[in-house]
Formats: sequence, structure tokens, C-alpha cells
Amino acid sequence: MRTVPRPLADALAEGPVVLDGGLSNQLEAQGCDLSDALWSAGLLADAPEQIEAAHTAYARAGAQVLITAGYQATFEGFARRGIGHLRAAELLALSVELARHAGDRAGRETWVAASVGPYGAMLADGSEYRGRYGLSVAELERFHRPRVEALAAAGPDVLALETVPDADEARALLRAVAGTGIPVWLSYTVAGGLTRAGQPLRAAFAEAVENDQVIAVGINCCDPADAEDAVRCAAETTGKPVVVYPNSGERWDARGRRWTGTSTFGDPEHVRTWVRDGARLIGGCCRVGPSRIAALSRAWE
Repeated sequence: MRTVPRPLADALAEGPVVLDGGLSNQLEAQGCDLSDALWSAGLLADAPEQIEAAHTAYARAGAQVLITAGYQATFEGFARRGIGHLRAAELLALSVELARHAGDRAGRETWVAASVGPYGAMLADGSEYRGRYGLSVAELERFHRPRVEALAAAGPDVLALETVPDADEARALLRAVAGTGIPVWLSYTVAGGLTRAGQPLRAAFAEAVENDQVIAVGINCCDPADAEDAVRCAAETTGKPVVVYPNSGERWDARGRRWTGTSTFGDPEHVRTWVRDGARLIGGCCRVGPSRIAALSRAWE
């Protein structure tokens, strides 16, 4: 029988908790083809055992929170693949189940975070790194709510509102999760001290200040160089635990279809600075694999 962990918020009050790393890079390392518009979410239908294996790799590396393969999983995206509403809801629930199975085998306390990606992830055209889709907050809320409700019904420990490019979408997401009874974290993708839509981070983080459902606020899917100031700003603005999981620091060459540069993720001194400034949920995003998560879990020991 599964041991139900304490609320994640209680663990954060005691000290840092380790997130996992990039799901897509681990799936690619396992030989999976992610060229489909659904990205890793396509494997929920085609090869769910690969997703569970990726979660298991991170759990073995020391990750305490496993983020599901739901980032690009939407009813609209599944419909384009000919997958109906009922089956799509089953696949969203499966994303939670797969992470739960992997965490249960870890032999220690783990939590499952159901990924809720931005509207731009459904478009599969990089829009999540620009925001400003031309939709109102109400329209974005209507888009997000059905998926949020399906994920909440699957019983994750937390909903990860992640890679959010602007404050308007954050507002829509927070409205969509209201009433689910599931705690959430809110995580923006940022560049140069601003949201990807160009808004000041202090104003963006302020969206979570009065919301008790939000147990952590911060950033993900960004250059590690942007993390330090953003962690400090999130903590000062909200008084909440900070979540931070940047990319490796390598750059994507769209023309050459390859990653360039070297990784700058996981420098122990940087991680200790994040913790000192209020980071409590710490992991990696794109190009950060299990070996780096294993090293990260030792950074503040």
C-alpha cells in the first residue's frame, strides 16, 4: 500500500526539496522519438512505459518531486492526433499515475507534480517563449480549466503551473485552479530580469501574493544566469518558498538543429546562494539529466 506523503508545503517549511530534471532529454537518452507535435505527451499514448522509466531514473538520482508528462498534453492537442475527449482525460490521469508508480518505488517520501504548461505549449510553435497570444484572461482561463480539472481528479500532490510567459496567463491559470483543492506552484519563464512577455518580475510574482493555494513561486526553463536575481525577487515579493529549475545553460541552434555551448547548471555555490535567498524547490529543466540532479541533491549538504 502506498504511503501518503505529508503535504509538500510542510516539507518546504523544513528546508530544500529536490525536483527532477528535464523529462524530454531523459526520454531522448532512452531512445524515444519526440518529433511529434505532442512532444513527450505523445508517449502517454504510444509508450507510457518509457515515461515511467524516465521518472524512475530521476527518483533513483534523488529527486523528491516528479513532474508529470502533461506539459504539452491538452484536449486540443490530443484531438489533432485523433484522440477523443474521454481518452484524452484518461491519458492526463495516466501521466499522474506513471509518476506516482515511479515515486512509490523510490522507498522514500516523494511527491507528484502534475504539469500544467502554458497555452503556447499547445500551439507547439515556441509561443510559450513570447506570450501575448491575443487572448483575454477569460479566454485563457476557459482553455486551461478542463485540463486542470482532469489532472486534479487524478490526485496529484501539487499542480505545477510552469513555463508561464506572462502575468496575464498566470492570472488565468490561478483562476482555473481555484476550487480544485490542490496546492499549486507558479513558475515563470524569464529572460534578462523580465517575463518572456517583457513584464517586470516583481509585478508578475505579485499575482501570487494573496493566494493561499500557491505554495511556491519562481522560475523555470530559463538560463541559470537569470536565476539568482529572480529567486531573490520572488522571495522578497511574495514571502513564499521559491521554486527554481532552470535549463542547462546551453543554447539551441534552430538552424543547425543542435545544442551549442557548455552547461552552467548546478554550480554548488550558485545553488547555495539560491537556498540562502529563499529557494526551497530546486531542480532542472531542459538538458538537465539525472546525473546533474544527483549532484544537485548533495549541493547543500
